[in-house]
Amino acid sequence: MARIAGVDLPRAKRIEIALTYIFGIGRSSAQAILKEAEVSFDSKTADLSDDEVQRIRKIIDDKYKVEGDLRREVLGSVKRLMDLGCYRGLRHRKGLPVRGQRTRTNARTRKGPRRK
Repeated sequence: MARIAGVDLPRAKRIEIALTYIFGIGRSSAQAILKEAEVSFDSKTADLSDDEVQRIRKIIDDKYKVEGDLRREVLGSVKRLMDLGCYRGLRHRKGLPVRGQRTRTNARTRKGPRRK
């Protein structure tokens, strides 16, 4: 089982998809990583050699901020906005949509279930 950045990648999936299980890596960055590591997009995670896993791990460690470091940075940015007391910070604090969406209807994901 390939373990990269503290995440166990699913064995049965294509490596292009399996890399997206790492927080901070999407499809396009997974493809860029595999192209640089010279690994086929279609190969399954279970079929990778130790050398290929090492190359992928080294590229991710050197060039990408993933998992704990990225989560910490995002939470720090949101906390900074709340401490400043700016509009975006107040919206985060109240648990309302931050980016200008309407709240008269909709916004149930941020606001939670309706109160009766």
